[in-house]
Amino acid sequence: MSADYDQLLDATITYFEQLKAQGTRYVPVLPETLAGLSRAAASLPQIRSQPGTPAPVTATSAKASAVLMDGVAVVPKLPPVFSPTLTLTSAAPLTPGTPLSLDAKTQAIAELRERAMVCVKCPNLVASRKNVVFGVGDISSQIMFVGEAPGAEEDEQGEPFIGAAGQLLTKIIQTMGLSRQTVYIANILKCRPDTPGQTFGNRKPTPDEMKTCVPYLHAQVDLIQPKVLVALGSTAIEGLLSKPAYITKIRGQWHTYRGIPLMPTFHPSYLLRTEALQDKRRVWEDMLQVMEKVGLPVSDKQRGYFLKG
Repeated sequence: MSADYDQLLDATITYFEQLKAQGTRYVPVLPETLAGLSRAAASLPQIRSQPGTPAPVTATSAKASAVLMDGVAVVPKLPPVFSPTLTLTSAAPLTPGTPLSLDAKTQAIAELRERAMVCVKCPNLVASRKNVVFGVGDISSQIMFVGEAPGAEEDEQGEPFIGAAGQLLTKIIQTMGLSRQTVYIANILKCRPDTPGQTFGNRKPTPDEMKTCVPYLHAQVDLIQPKVLVALGSTAIEGLLSKPAYITKIRGQWHTYRGIPLMPTFHPSYLLRTEALQDKRRVWEDMLQVMEKVGLPVSDKQRGYFLKG
């Protein structure tokens, strides 16, 4: 291969290594760029090996393979496309309410996760994200909590609700007699909303972003089949119901989403901001309804939380 080609490849590898060091896992590439690379590769001199033996691996190709296989993957960068359903290659159906075996559910969830991890439907989010935040917990749980989108800490670690609001959510779940491992937690958006020009803070997902990403959540709900969904905050409700929601008016009132009882409640971050005992009690009353709906025992002590003495 020419010296110019080697120099260009070395520069590309260096760039990939820098991206990897910054936490980047996937690099979106335009389809025409991939096509151009394929044509260029086809025009290079081919080294033929003896029949029945593998083609020799050059130092150049080995370097490129090492970079791509060690944490950075090149994926096609497609324009944003909304699809109402996700078609999985496995035989597991996604029809709401259809019983699934644990093996089928595990396989389908794993496949769905793989697709979400390389999703490039929102170029602005792909360019800024460090991790796709798919979801965490028991895929056979009776209760599924749904938030709006990952924050900075979630984007850093790839797990939903691990910041201050997530720690409060964990306490709420534990007060219900459960744990993060026995419920399922996910978001409408699987990528952190980008914040151009900001050095800190988060922003609300746009309706188009939520509309583009919500099919992944639909598939999660249809596969996990929880007995109850808990929507955390007005943005989560807006993403689920596709219309503006006023959480102060609808929290504590049962809705139905994809055939499943849906309980809207305040987002944990709201409780952190207000620190009002009455708001904590309101959220807890919502959780008592959830516990009763799924048949969890409720003690007198639990019923008395956040009541003034």
